[in-house]
Amino acid sequence: MPAASTPYLRLAGISKSFGGVKALSDIDWDVRPGEIHCLVGENGCGKSTLIKTVAGVHAPDPGGVVLIDGEPVLPLNPAKARALGVQVIFQDLALFPNLSVAENIAIERHLNRPAVPVSQARMRALALATLQRLDFPLDPDKALSELSVSERQIVAICRGLAAKARLIFMDEPTASLTRAEVRRLLSIVQKLKADGIAVVFVSHRLEEVVEIAERVTVFRDGRKVGTWPAAEVDQARIISLMTGMDIFHGVVARDMTKAPPLLEVEGLSRAGEYRDINLTIRAGEVVGLTGLLGAGRTELALSLFGMTRPDSGRIKLDGQVLNLTSNRAALKAGIAYVSEDRLSLGLVLRQSIAANAVLAVIDRMKNGLGLVGEGRRRALADDWVKRLAIKIPGLDKPVQTLSGGNQQRVVLAKWLAAKPRLLILDSPTVGVDIKNKKGIYDIVAALAREGVGILLISDEVIETFATCDRVLHMRQGRIVGEAVPGQVSEQALEAEIYA
Repeated sequence: MPAASTPYLRLAGISKSFGGVKALSDIDWDVRPGEIHCLVGENGCGKSTLIKTVAGVHAPDPGGVVLIDGEPVLPLNPAKARALGVQVIFQDLALFPNLSVAENIAIERHLNRPAVPVSQARMRALALATLQRLDFPLDPDKALSELSVSERQIVAICRGLAAKARLIFMDEPTASLTRAEVRRLLSIVQKLKADGIAVVFVSHRLEEVVEIAERVTVFRDGRKVGTWPAAEVDQARIISLMTGMDIFHGVVARDMTKAPPLLEVEGLSRAGEYRDINLTIRAGEVVGLTGLLGAGRTELALSLFGMTRPDSGRIKLDGQVLNLTSNRAALKAGIAYVSEDRLSLGLVLRQSIAANAVLAVIDRMKNGLGLVGEGRRRALADDWVKRLAIKIPGLDKPVQTLSGGNQQRVVLAKWLAAKPRLLILDSPTVGVDIKNKKGIYDIVAALAREGVGILLISDEVIETFATCDRVLHMRQGRIVGEAVPGQVSEQALEAEIYA
C-alpha cells in the first residue's frame, strides 16, 4: 500500500485543447486519500474538462502525466479509470429509472462480463451492504423512478461504493436539493471520508464549499489559480480568485409598472410540466425566473417559444393572442429563445461559426436578388465574436470545434443579433467567464432600454439580482413567489428556494 502522504491522484502538466482552443493549460493538481477537496470556478473554467480527463473520457494533450498511487496510468479510458477506483457522479446521475435500487447499485459489477445469470439475492445483498455503509435506509427493491432526486444521488454514490471507488467526483450534486437534503448529502460525504474515500466536490454554492472542504482548488480560464486550505479562504476570497477581480453586484431593479404589458401569460398549463402559470413582462422589463432544477422553468420557456403546446391557457404579445404552433411562429411573432441546450436547440454543429452567428437574421441580410454578401455576413459575425469575446480558431471553422462555453456564446450571438421583441434567456451565461458575463449583462440592459422584454432563467440568485427588475420563484411547476431586488435580499430569496 502507498504511504499515507502519497496522493491518491496526481496530475502534472495536463493540458487539453479543442479545435485550437485550450480548455486546460498545464495543470498540476493532486487529491489525497480520504480527502474532501472542492473544485471551484466560473462556468467554462475547465472543471468539467478536468473531471472528464481523469475519468478517461478526454485524452489529455501529449506531455502530461496522470499518476494514481504514484504510478503513471495514461492512456486512460472510462473502464480503466473505474477499475482504478475513479467514479464520477454527474448532475444527470446516469442511472436507470426502469431498474430497481439494487439493480442500479450492482450494475457496474456486471459490465463487460460474460452473459451469465445474475443472482438477485447477491445483488440485493450488495445493495444493502453499501446502503448500510452510509447508514441510509432505502428499499433495494424499489424502482428508481419512485425516488426523489436526493435519494437517487445516494443510489449513485452506492453504485460507486459497490464498484470499489477510491475517488468520487460529485459535479454540482446540490443544484436541485433543498437545504435539508443538502445537509443529508454533506453528512454522507463525511462518511465517505471516514471510509478513506476521497471526494472532489464541485459546487457553485460557495457556503457549502467553505463548510465541507479541507482544501479548495480554484480554476480560471482553463488554468489552476491555486490550492488553499479551506480555513484560509472565505467566500469573498474565493470569488476574487475565481474571477480575478473583486465583484460587487449592485441592484439594478427599476419600477416598470407604468410600462405597457408586452407578454401576458394567463392560466398556462401542460400536464406533468407546469400548471396555472400567470405572468406579465412589460416592455423593457427584465424578469428573472429562478428555482430548483426540475421546477419547470425550461419547460415553460419551450412553450413560450412554440416548441411544445400547452394544454390550456393563453399567451398574448402586445395584446394579441398567439397560436404558437412552432418555433418559427414564435420567431415571426418576435420571440427569441437562447437555450442552455445548445447542441440540440441552438446550433448547426457542422456549419461554420460565421453561419451560425447570423442564422437568425439571415433573411434580413438578403439583397434584392435574395443573396447575402459574404463580406456583410462575416462582418456581422466578427462583430458579435468580438463583443462576446468568443475564443475561436477562425470564422470558417465548424462550430463543433469550439468548447462548450464558446458554443453557448455563439448561440447567444445568433439571437442577440435578431433584436426580438421578447427575448427568453435560459441560463445565458453558462460557459461564460465573469469578465464576459458583465458584457452580456450590459447587452441585456441595452436591449431592455430599447423596449425589449426579457425573461431570464437562472440557477444563480445573484445573477437575477444583478440583472432583473423582478424575480419570480418557480417550484414544482408553479410560480410560488415574486421578489424585487433591493426590497428582498439575495439571502432571503435563496433561503426560500432551498427551504
